[in-house]
Amino acid sequence: MGLSKKSAAFTPVQKALHWAVVVLLGFQFFVFDGMGRPFHQLMDGVATYTTTVIAHIAIGLAVLVFALWRLVLRARHGAPAAPEAEPEALRKVSKLAHAAIYLLMLVLPVTGLIAWFGKVGNVAEVHEVLTNALLALVILHVAAVAVHQFWWKTNLLARMR
Repeated sequence: MGLSKKSAAFTPVQKALHWAVVVLLGFQFFVFDGMGRPFHQLMDGVATYTTTVIAHIAIGLAVLVFALWRLVLRARHGAPAAPEAEPEALRKVSKLAHAAIYLLMLVLPVTGLIAWFGKVGNVAEVHEVLTNALLALVILHVAAVAVHQFWWKTNLLARMR
């Protein structure tokens, strides 16, 4: 039972987890992203557990748990096949992009925890670079959905409603 298993539709739980992760990542990127100053204070020996720090850690852990849950559900229930209108080359790019998004949703929380609780500056830098990579992939994902919806008119958004 691999991650390429096909199903007619996503389950309601798969859809709910997808949108929950969207909201959590939105909060991470746009509300609780100010971890630079607290991390530098931590590295200087003054750990401050502000609302931002606690929320950032809690949301990161939630993203990790939800990503693992999503992978289990995908292995058990599968995912719908790509729409026929999608060119074969872009199907392959889509699979790679989805795999990279899942990988980053697993790796980012782990690197964040190692950086914060291990006080490892190099890992914090990796965490920051990977955060930017995830943001770029999310933007690419949204753009691909828009192409499906408005150019190819595949009604791809209906799969996640």
